[in-house]
Amino acid sequence: MERVVVISGGGTGIGRATAELFARQGERVVLVGRRAEVLARTAAEIGGEDGRVAALPADLTDPVQVRQLADEIVGRWQCVDVLVNSAGGNARYHPCSEPVEGLAATAWQWTEDFRVNTLTAVLLTEALKPHLSSPGGRVLLLSSIAAYRGSGSGSYAASKAALHPYAFDLANDLGERQITVNVVAPGYIQDTDFFAGQMSAERRQWQISQTLNKRAGTPEDVAQTVRWLASAEAGHVTGQIIQVNGGAERGR
Repeated sequence: MERVVVISGGGTGIGRATAELFARQGERVVLVGRRAEVLARTAAEIGGEDGRVAALPADLTDPVQVRQLADEIVGRWQCVDVLVNSAGGNARYHPCSEPVEGLAATAWQWTEDFRVNTLTAVLLTEALKPHLSSPGGRVLLLSSIAAYRGSGSGSYAASKAALHPYAFDLANDLGERQITVNVVAPGYIQDTDFFAGQMSAERRQWQISQTLNKRAGTPEDVAQTVRWLASAEAGHVTGQIIQVNGGAERGR
């Protein structure tokens, strides 16, 4: 029986790799996020001719848009079996469109990181929480090794670390419904646009040197981890933080 898998940030990087994996397994995949054209292109590329991958754009930091999105998902598919919160970014690599300096710049960076990394996951999860399949629902949140080791600026790491206590509370809340909640915290993952082309060769080698297995991770590494945590075989695993290719994000 096919499941309905909702993936935020599913248009690129880790989210796309995860969407491709679920789609290949015959699941019904729903890509959500802010960039409509990116989501539509990805849905067309990985969905094949049967339209099993849908794209529903929304600003996941806007409560009104998230509520409308949740209503549309429930209206079309009744329930959600797997929710993967993969949307996010680092304000350090995507500076404010209007020049700001000093404390104003600090305030913008911290606020932006919490908006795109924490608020997106919380709003989408809370909106869909009543509609998660019970028993058997799965909630996955994408964090980062930076939550343990810092990120150079602090704000990105803090915004990812905030997902950890939220996940524990959520796992406790949903446990009676036999719904699991887990966090995946990747180290350095190559072949994404996370660093917005600002990763030097020197820093890339340094990042790899900090990993436990001395290799760059791939989006597929994370996708496989998410897939297993979303499987029936992982029904006994909840409230856990799984590090993938544990590396460092402590800036240089």
